[in-house]
Amino acid sequence: MAKGRKNGLYSGISEELSALMRTGWADTERHDLRLDEQAPYAARRRTALSARFPGERLVIPSGNLKTRSNDDTYPFRPYTGYVHMTGDQARDGALVLEPRADGGHDAYCYQLPRDSRNNDEFWTGSTAELWMGRRRSLAESELVLGLPCRDVRTAAADLAAASGAPTRIVRGIDPSLEGAVTTDEERDAELEEALSDLRLVKDDWEIGELRKAVDSTVRGFTDAIGEISGAIETSERWIEGTFFRRARLEGNAVGYGSICAAGEHATIMHWTDNDGPVRPGELLLFDAGVETHTLYTADVTRTLPISGTFTPLQRKVYDAVYEAQEAGMAAVKPGAAYRDFHEASQRHLAVRLVEWGFIEGPADRAYELGLQRRFTMAGTGHMLGLDVHDCAQARNEEYVEGVLEPGMVLTVEPGLYFQPDDLTVPEEWRGIGVRIEDDLVVTEDGHENLSAGLPRSADEVEEWMARIAG
Repeated sequence: MAKGRKNGLYSGISEELSALMRTGWADTERHDLRLDEQAPYAARRRTALSARFPGERLVIPSGNLKTRSNDDTYPFRPYTGYVHMTGDQARDGALVLEPRADGGHDAYCYQLPRDSRNNDEFWTGSTAELWMGRRRSLAESELVLGLPCRDVRTAAADLAAASGAPTRIVRGIDPSLEGAVTTDEERDAELEEALSDLRLVKDDWEIGELRKAVDSTVRGFTDAIGEISGAIETSERWIEGTFFRRARLEGNAVGYGSICAAGEHATIMHWTDNDGPVRPGELLLFDAGVETHTLYTADVTRTLPISGTFTPLQRKVYDAVYEAQEAGMAAVKPGAAYRDFHEASQRHLAVRLVEWGFIEGPADRAYELGLQRRFTMAGTGHMLGLDVHDCAQARNEEYVEGVLEPGMVLTVEPGLYFQPDDLTVPEEWRGIGVRIEDDLVVTEDGHENLSAGLPRSADEVEEWMARIAG
């Protein structure tokens, strides 16, 4: 039985109450479940992973609940590699690939089964089913995932007793499973690298999910612009809350903390406090993405004139970033080096910064020395998928030093940020931050901008705001 609260109102459970709770429940086993549409794709991903590690046992946990405050937990988000290889989102689970003597692997999934109604576990404790909601039974999970499923409560003992093959596990996800196996840290890191590598090229199903994420995000941006007057009356959080409503209605949640940065907050790369004022005459940098029910996320940024029109100086900065994004997007095509879009955007911004007298030229030299980074801060994009910064553990030679292929999905997001305390620029430039970000999928003959439904040029943005915000 789960441990009770120290200061709980009930001191115990009488035998009579326990007996009452164990009786009178209907059989709710579901026999109408069908194989999830992602399951065949996940099976192919497991086959690709298997080919990389012949003769080795692979353990990929889903993760556990994490405490937010005392006995309150954060919303559970499973480990991305587990989701990609199974399509499952259950907590306290694990995928195991057991090597076969004749080659390949047998895959099975450890799951937390339903709580038994023959004891008190289903209704006592904060993680019991009557508290947290019904889980799938092991048989139900097998139908949905297309995988044999086992009781995760035996997993640590099973893995500790396993022999005949070396084991790799993804570290830092499930301490109990990690403690049950003897592995090598470097070899375990290679497993995590492989899981990231295998997400670099998205399959058709994944691209479809990313389209859903982006389409919902476009609607969320439109919602927020329509309510900008509410933000002016209150704060940046009105924008955050408006977008969050769309994310929860159409998806799982937001894919990351929304950045709703007005005024000088727009110069802070990851401003998520979102508690500042929204003032006409200033800019609002709005960076947000809807995460689908399958956990694929969009990542889009627009910088908007709060009053509806850019000032001449704001437009000057905005146009420079827009032109840099255009240059970067033109470089996204199969066979191009991954770095090409970043270099194209950054070189363009270096030229502008030299023209404006903020860094010493010539522009090529300034770029080679990285002088533009004082004002551009970050790289110009990243892979996108189940994680907002997807494939983060992939090998450098496959990612930043690699070549673009059809099916890769990435962001292109140049920006210029003039800090409010930067004495190297004129006072009127200080506190201006502009970023424009779109989500691109590499195609056979170039790229497709998945987020093209949102206006990008200064004129288009002003027309959009006049039409939506009024």
